[in-house]
Amino acid sequence: MAETVTDEKLIDVLKMISKERNVPFDMLIEALEAALLTAYKRHFGAEANAIVTVDRQNGDYKVYHRRVVADEVVDPKLEISVKDAGGQYQAGDFFDEETTPKDFGRIAAQTAKQVIVQRIREAERDTVFNKYSRKMNDLVTGKVQRFEQRNMYVELEGKDEAILPLSEQVPDEVFRIGDFIRAYVLDVRKAVKGPQVVLSRTAEGLVQRLLEAEVPEIQDGVVEIMAIARDPGSRSKIAVRTTREEVDPIGACIGPKSSRILNVSDNLRGEKIDVIRWDDDLATFIMNALAPAKVISVELFEDDGVALVVVPDYQLSLAIGREGQNVRLAARISGWRLDIAAESEADESRERYLAERNERPAEGADATAEVETDGEAEGEEELNLDADLFAELEAFKRERLGGE
Repeated sequence: MAETVTDEKLIDVLKMISKERNVPFDMLIEALEAALLTAYKRHFGAEANAIVTVDRQNGDYKVYHRRVVADEVVDPKLEISVKDAGGQYQAGDFFDEETTPKDFGRIAAQTAKQVIVQRIREAERDTVFNKYSRKMNDLVTGKVQRFEQRNMYVELEGKDEAILPLSEQVPDEVFRIGDFIRAYVLDVRKAVKGPQVVLSRTAEGLVQRLLEAEVPEIQDGVVEIMAIARDPGSRSKIAVRTTREEVDPIGACIGPKSSRILNVSDNLRGEKIDVIRWDDDLATFIMNALAPAKVISVELFEDDGVALVVVPDYQLSLAIGREGQNVRLAARISGWRLDIAAESEADESRERYLAERNERPAEGADATAEVETDGEAEGEEELNLDADLFAELEAFKRERLGGE
């Protein structure tokens, strides 16, 4: 014969669930009380003011008909007189009369089980959401679980699931099921099926967190990361500075025999990392950002956010980089548009830029008038072009259609 589950055993089970699933015990008791009340109303047609209580120590449950003590009773189902309630009650107190049915236990157990499981799931979802909300913009480690529509699903600690969308994957990185992966927590969303943890391998924050984990001086605040620009999977530039003059921020990040920066690169599957020195002087910082190329001079045009950078002729291709990568990352990390010119063509490039700049309309009413005039001239030119095109079409027709 199957063993009967006693109320004490039920409490022991709830305490075990509370510990293993990290769900508050009181939350489980409240879920149990709500489940019992639902079962009572469903099977016994109870009035709306019924309540169910569960003893936190021994698991005993009881059903009460709750009424309010009143000087004058209007509705006997909801109220009881002070005289009938007893001398220990005053008007406004609750009077609870036990109405627990004899065969309520079996029905309650069947109904409560499903409700408790649902409450546990909801509590677990809240726990997972809060857990990873605290890890936003931080690193997590997991194991590749599966792929669906090219999105990667990762099993994190505690068997929590996260998604690495295709848009946040580095194209040249290849992961297989069972591989370990470190990723950046980009977002945590509430969804119908539970919280969704969104990871990224392309975020600049991933490089920052990996470097912070490798460099004690960053953790101590001696070295600060000021800016990052990244081409995911290819190259990153990181600008750093120090709060203590005796510390070399670049050397601290690179580490003995380049060990620290190599560890970061390994975590990024071989992505190259350029560590550059931050400088409050913008021209100097742009020079640093274009490393490894050497820069002769930087001329800033602050109104346009443009910097004219002059480099030795033999350094031009190095400054620009393969497919423009070096100058693109330097522009991104500095926030300025960079116009790179070889030393032999510097004067010509500067004159050309100034000429283009001077041709732009000035601000104000005169500029508006000039733009309108240009617009009219452009309109006339368009009409002339249309007329020429029409004439060419007519000539074509005459040639092909025999002069028609």
